[in-house]
Amino acid sequence: MKASLRTGISHTSRFTIDRERTISFMGEEGRVYGTPYLVRDIEHTCRDLILAHGDTGEDSVGMEIAIKHLAPTLLGMAVEITVTVAAVEGRKVSFNVTAKDELEQIGAGSHSRFVVDVAKTIERLKAKAAKRVATKPA
Repeated sequence: MKASLRTGISHTSRFTIDRERTISFMGEEGRVYGTPYLVRDIEHTCRDLILAHGDTGEDSVGMEIAIKHLAPTLLGMAVEITVTVAAVEGRKVSFNVTAKDELEQIGAGSHSRFVVDVAKTIERLKAKAAKRVATKPA
């Protein structure tokens, strides 16, 4: 991580709610931005900020998220997610999160990510996969 990854810096993502980001279980008239997609968009916004301040070969994984989805957002509405670094503790980066659509605040909360070395992480995953194969009954 570069020294530029520090408390107080922020990043904003802006996009339009497309069909892929909506839930459909209430029918077409009830189609709105789904909470799982809000969480995904928050994670991507935080990750983008970390990547902009990371070293070659680094990425991040989510550790914790606490989000309140406060209001519905209609299909086709513009959304803005802003994340601000609240703390950097070693490789753990914590964020304050706000989300709003064209009319109101739609979300708020916090998210933490852990900065990882991609090559080392892949090796750990391969080791876990090998262990799984070795412990499976024939």
